[in-house]
Amino acid sequence: MQISDQIQQYRDELIALRRDFHRHPELGFEEHRTAEVVASYLKDLGLNPRRVAGTGVVALLEGSRPGPVLMLRADMDALPVIEENDVDYRSENPGVMHACGHDAHMAMLLIAANVLSQHRDEIAGTIKFVFQPNEEIAGALRMIEAGVLESPAVDAVMGIHVWTPLSSGRIGITAGPVMGGLDVFKMTIVGKGGHTGVPEDAIDPVIAAANLIQTVQTIQTREISNLKSTVIMFGKISGGTKSNIIPDRVDLEGSIRFLYKGGPDSIEQPTERFTRIAEQVCQTHRCTCQIEIIHENIPLINDPQMTALARDTAATVFGGKDAVVDNVTIASEDFSEFSERVPGVFMFLGAGNARKGTTISHHNPRFDIDEDVLTDGVAMHVHGALNYFNTMGKSKGGEHRLPHPSGT
Repeated sequence: MQISDQIQQYRDELIALRRDFHRHPELGFEEHRTAEVVASYLKDLGLNPRRVAGTGVVALLEGSRPGPVLMLRADMDALPVIEENDVDYRSENPGVMHACGHDAHMAMLLIAANVLSQHRDEIAGTIKFVFQPNEEIAGALRMIEAGVLESPAVDAVMGIHVWTPLSSGRIGITAGPVMGGLDVFKMTIVGKGGHTGVPEDAIDPVIAAANLIQTVQTIQTREISNLKSTVIMFGKISGGTKSNIIPDRVDLEGSIRFLYKGGPDSIEQPTERFTRIAEQVCQTHRCTCQIEIIHENIPLINDPQMTALARDTAATVFGGKDAVVDNVTIASEDFSEFSERVPGVFMFLGAGNARKGTTISHHNPRFDIDEDVLTDGVAMHVHGALNYFNTMGKSKGGEHRLPHPSGT
């Protein structure tokens, strides 16, 4: 039986798994039921799943011959969103929803594990199935710290994300930077409260905040090349209690996203520039500021060889190269921590279908996907893995591994 026909036999089970996960969403590091379902399914395949980083699940499929180790990864966590979809698989956990497609990712990888387990004789190497918790807040680092890339050492990694901005029947696979780095900031501007009728007796943090919000936008237009994508966004501003009272403080929160390697050693240094301007603007307005920076994600960069392999695989799965497109977004993904350490490729599986109402953006309370694309995602996992072992994975030796950035 052809692999494509074999995958189609599991279509109903695939959708049922996705809908079960969707009904029972759990937040990061709280995926206890989810982990039990995943581990039970893998155990029924004859694998030996183990827990990593609390709610993470890892299982090995050893092929018939020795060779490299390929990691296939799916994320597990949901979002603190109240679902507005009127569907029979609507979230049953109030205030929590799979509004990013992680339910689909788990279902696709479980069925892929099922199919690949039946093709063990064709595998010269080992597949490490990884179900990762807390992707939304950098759970990959916890998995890495717990040794997910070791024992056995991983030589390459693949991941898939359903993507509603991309039409069903297409897949985005691009070499180089494909998702942004993300630094999150929290800031307090401190002034001196007073009466709005006598503003000269106060030190107004509100006008300092307004000036700061505008001025930091010059970073991406005047200090960093417009060929280097940089986005500075403020998502939260709070301060004051009444219209005629100047508050003594204003709190702001937001994010800095970039499609290049940031940090103090980079040329661009977006976060360092942000801090400098913020402090100087506050000083100009006689205010002080306290800034907390959380380095949440590094940019996700696809390895050229792994990307070429994935694009060739997709041309076969989707019946031609026309379905394979470039896709780059400044949104972030902590898969980047894996692909920073070993050669990796991250793919965007088109799941947007206007007729089915699945073109709504991720993280929206009405987010949903075109479930007809799920079998294509399974096929990319299965054929991608087999192609890897048939081409790039003919000898182990670890030559495909990249060193850790710190040199360790």
